[in-house]
Amino acid sequence: MEKEILSHDARLFLDTLSNNFSHKIKHLLKERIKRKYSVINFLKETRDIRGDEWKILSAPEEIEDRRVEITGPPERKMVINALNSGANVFMADFEDSNCPTWENCLQGQVNLRDAVQKNIEYTDPKTKKNYSLKNQTATLFVRPRGFHLVEKNYVVDGDSFSASLFDYGLFFFHNYKKLLKNGSRPYFYLPKIEHYKEARLWDEIFTFSEKAFDLPLGTIRATVLIETLPAAFQMNEILYELRAHSVGLNCGRWDYIFSFIKSFSNNRMFILPDRNQIGMTQHFMRSYTQLLVQTCHKRGAHAIGGMAAQIPIKNDSEANHIAMGKVRADKLREVQDGHDGTWVAHPALVDIAKEIFDKHMKTPNQIDKQIYLNDSINKEDLLCIPKGTCTEDGFRNNIQIGFQYLNSWLNGNGCVPINNLMEDAATAEISRTQIWQWLKYNIWLDNGKQVTKNFFFKILNEELDKFKNNDKFEETKKIFVELCTSKELIDFLTPKCYDALS
Repeated sequence: MEKEILSHDARLFLDTLSNNFSHKIKHLLKERIKRKYSVINFLKETRDIRGDEWKILSAPEEIEDRRVEITGPPERKMVINALNSGANVFMADFEDSNCPTWENCLQGQVNLRDAVQKNIEYTDPKTKKNYSLKNQTATLFVRPRGFHLVEKNYVVDGDSFSASLFDYGLFFFHNYKKLLKNGSRPYFYLPKIEHYKEARLWDEIFTFSEKAFDLPLGTIRATVLIETLPAAFQMNEILYELRAHSVGLNCGRWDYIFSFIKSFSNNRMFILPDRNQIGMTQHFMRSYTQLLVQTCHKRGAHAIGGMAAQIPIKNDSEANHIAMGKVRADKLREVQDGHDGTWVAHPALVDIAKEIFDKHMKTPNQIDKQIYLNDSINKEDLLCIPKGTCTEDGFRNNIQIGFQYLNSWLNGNGCVPINNLMEDAATAEISRTQIWQWLKYNIWLDNGKQVTKNFFFKILNEELDKFKNNDKFEETKKIFVELCTSKELIDFLTPKCYDALS
């Protein structure tokens, strides 16, 4: 498998990408550190871009309709089921829902290559059931890992390789010819962007790749996840930088909440309530999604809604009815707000989302509709602190979710169903940063108890007792405690855990 995917020519392409762009990625990461506690606002130097009239290159015909997109890791069975799900798009995710073991990353590339070649099959070793592709399948997008991550198993000139370039480079190199032959093209989702200059670098990477293989400008297309607070203030600029390669923006809602906490980690005024109280109807979240729709439609781009994390509850019909009701309400809000598509995490939710979008969006998208529920969204709207309470149940829930996800990740699984929700790195980030925030400021819960270190360790030991027989329990606990109690907030949990992967 390794020799097949990391062929001589593939390595040459990766090394060329490294020589041209690794130093630029490192520079941008240093710029992130410099901006860490700077004032978050709309940028003065890009006022003209926000004010001028311009549009991105129009979307290819095959993805004019993106009303339902399904996401998941590039595991073989998942790839087949997602492509067969009836969704318009499947985003194969090397980032938040994939544990980046060397085997997972290489096997993921094999799985996607086989899917592009239309010869992917899988036989379940337990049930002996065989899985293969239908004639009609979803359009494939790929999300490489973010700029902040490295691939330690691939070294160039003694230095770990950029995980972004690794995931992107291998998929593009192995599949662009077949995709174009099939009437498709390489599509990507770009994660964790914090500044328009990071979008500019991705545009340079795409243009370089197109020139290297004599492809027309705009062959490669990408959707940017607006999942960091700084990026919400630079949506016009991000689209502008990628205007020859863009096919829109996506509301990465869970990472956005995590970024909101992180951006104000040193400000007591921005303490957030229980995770399950921070819904999409909170003013700061609604403002962010409405601004995204407004921005995208002004620029001729798709505005893709956020993830429905619910999964079907098989053994409790009443609970399942309530959960699916939440999905319906979420998707109805999105389509009525003007979104052109939405995300789901489970194949069973595809028909639910499609039914709602079909009823309320009769055209392939709503890009031509300027649906402005609020056309004067400002800084105060985006930074409006959500209302709610901080509870002991919420604290315990964060510990349960944060630990279980971390433990599964260290055991090779980056996408985990917990309490009837599909948890990935983004949702786990909310849990652990919220614990850190409440601990830092020793907040008082609604039951009169104070969140101190003694309280944290008491609840931690009570909640983790049920998991003490899990593989890598002690290792997980040690990392989890460090993530929750560090003096300064650790930027991302994945690099910390990646060091522990073999």
